[in-house]
Amino acid sequence: MTQSNTWSERFESALNPAIAQFNASIPFDIELLPYDIQGSIAHAKMLGQTAIIDEWEAQQIVQGLQQILTEYENGEFQPGIEEEDVHFAVEHRLTAIIGEVGKKLHTARSRNDQVGTDLRLYLRDKISQIRHDLRQYQQALLDLAQTHVETLIPGYTHLQRAQPISLAHHLLAYWEMAQRDWERLGDVWKRTNVSPLGCGALAGTTFPIDRHCTAAELGFEDLYRNSLDAVSDRDFAIEFLNASSLIMVHLSRLSEEIIVWASQEFRFVALSDSCATGSSIMPQKKNPDVPELIRGKTGRVLGHLQAMLVLMKGLPLAYNKDLQEDKEGLFDAVKTTQACLQAITILLAEGIEFRSQRLSEAVAEDFSNATDVADYLANKGVPFREAYNIVGKVVKTSLANGKLLKDLTLAEWKAIHPAFEEDIYTAIAPQQVVSARNSYGGTGFQQVRQAIEHAKLLMNENH
Repeated sequence: MTQSNTWSERFESALNPAIAQFNASIPFDIELLPYDIQGSIAHAKMLGQTAIIDEWEAQQIVQGLQQILTEYENGEFQPGIEEEDVHFAVEHRLTAIIGEVGKKLHTARSRNDQVGTDLRLYLRDKISQIRHDLRQYQQALLDLAQTHVETLIPGYTHLQRAQPISLAHHLLAYWEMAQRDWERLGDVWKRTNVSPLGCGALAGTTFPIDRHCTAAELGFEDLYRNSLDAVSDRDFAIEFLNASSLIMVHLSRLSEEIIVWASQEFRFVALSDSCATGSSIMPQKKNPDVPELIRGKTGRVLGHLQAMLVLMKGLPLAYNKDLQEDKEGLFDAVKTTQACLQAITILLAEGIEFRSQRLSEAVAEDFSNATDVADYLANKGVPFREAYNIVGKVVKTSLANGKLLKDLTLAEWKAIHPAFEEDIYTAIAPQQVVSARNSYGGTGFQQVRQAIEHAKLLMNENH
């Protein structure tokens, strides 16, 4: 393998083959080819419009680039290591197709502003796709929530039974996380949608280019105002990795709960055969592979964020070869985030069934209604802190006697405090406990139904 004739006559010999392979990015940056073609077409059109090259030359270049894209999509164009990167691969193929005119494509452009443009076009596209995937995931959560408004589930703090809540309220908490993710990616998209094309290697160009022309052609809403910043900025990639890391953290939290809920100890959910696997030696097993894989893959995306931050932290202006390392982690984060969103959406839509009877039993077999007893006394005029201490003693005594609060007789309640009446049993019934929490944003059924309608409204407005 020899280095292709990429460099000027400054170089007298080819790269060592091992160094050529070490230096090459074509094995992974080939993914940018459609975006490289898109950016190059815009650049060629601008060169023709500004008379930097003849219009007929620009037309030839555009036609040649379109042919390369077709060849790539048909699997006919598969450049190897000798091309070094996707940019040279396209330029070399273009010259092979249209001749010497193809060599004019790189006029008034550097690989530095070229790759920056490609990355932004790529990420802009992928952000839109991921936002669509987030909407599908949110819809799956919303569908389940609408079905389970009055299904109760134990609510936890410190992984200890705290208070019963609506299952829909629990699911909508993840909808809210996803909404922030959706909005956050929208902000990242805006800062990604800025054109560096025309900034050259680092200092601009002597040619009379029209950067506004190429920006408009490519759909960029703004242009970098500093050429040094333009070719060395990867803030947009870091912001995306941060946003995707948060998406994965949210998916991992839900995955952890599903894993726990599916265990024999909890038995809150049953997994369908379409979204679970078995054991190679234990025939009774049904394993929650989808949430386990999501939980595991989260570390990959978080690692890519850390890697990008470390990559950038010591780079002087402007471009440095280190920035070749910005792509593999970014590409993987995009694919991993999309795959996990799509998998969890399928799991929620067809792979999980909540065991309503088991959930009903769960909220009736603990002391998670203790706070409501304290509230009951407070509403009868007993200072809350006094009521809190009274109920604490009641729970302690009940535990010692193997009773739940609902099992106490009215005489036992009155012995605790004369304010207790027959209505205490209604006040501590799980359905009433949940329904009564009707403060804004609470788990009360009325609040949950309003939250569902608000979620629908947001999704319709921002679809």
